[in-house]
Amino acid sequence: MGKFDNQVAVVTGASRGIGQAILLAFAREGAHAVSVDIGDHGDTAAKVTALGGRFTGIQADFGKLTQAGAADIVAQIVSTAGRVDVLVNNAGIIKRAPAVDFSEDDWNTVIQINLTAPFFLCQAFAKWWLTGGREASPADTRLKIVNIASMLSFQGGILVPSYTASKSGIAGITRALACEWAKERINVNAVAPGYIATENTRPIREDEKRNQTILDRIPEGRWGTPDDIAGSCLFLASKDAAYLNGTVMNVDGGWLSR
Repeated sequence: MGKFDNQVAVVTGASRGIGQAILLAFAREGAHAVSVDIGDHGDTAAKVTALGGRFTGIQADFGKLTQAGAADIVAQIVSTAGRVDVLVNNAGIIKRAPAVDFSEDDWNTVIQINLTAPFFLCQAFAKWWLTGGREASPADTRLKIVNIASMLSFQGGILVPSYTASKSGIAGITRALACEWAKERINVNAVAPGYIATENTRPIREDEKRNQTILDRIPEGRWGTPDDIAGSCLFLASKDAAYLNGTVMNVDGGWLSR
């Protein structure tokens, strides 16, 4: 028996990297794995199938996502899978430039994808839950929402003003939604990853000097892996975390403690 047997777990940005690792972790624990992504679902679908799991892929452009679009995504998932138990808002992008030169387009794109789209999805999934999903669920069932925040939910960073603003916003809406929805059997929490070894961070790791500077700051002495983030998401989505609400869990090898 898996921890998420007969449950439906939705992960955005699950075609690769951290999002894929999160979705595969849910699939290993028995969940119907749903990927919502602008990218190709083929690799993730093959890996879920190899685990003996059930997979659904939904195409979505978070750069253009509206409230109506978020509601349509929920409707598609419920039509296919019957219900939703877990939403992990993972999809995101980063743009780098000095703050004084940061373009309007880059600002708006990052805020839209990293903050506005996750809010609209939280809103749409909660609305489904509150207008019928909860009544059709067992009495001990809760809707679990896990947002992916960042170390830059707490720090300023350099050359990433829109990313820092968006991830600070993710921490804020996580707390705000928890305040409103905890009484409705909805848990809203977040995971704040530290430096994680993915394709996006490969250029940093290949820069010997910068890589060593980062490692020297991390008490754990190593980069994190996508599976480190996946494990934290599984915990927050499980019954073990039923009384956690509005928490932003740092998964950073101790970086923020240094």
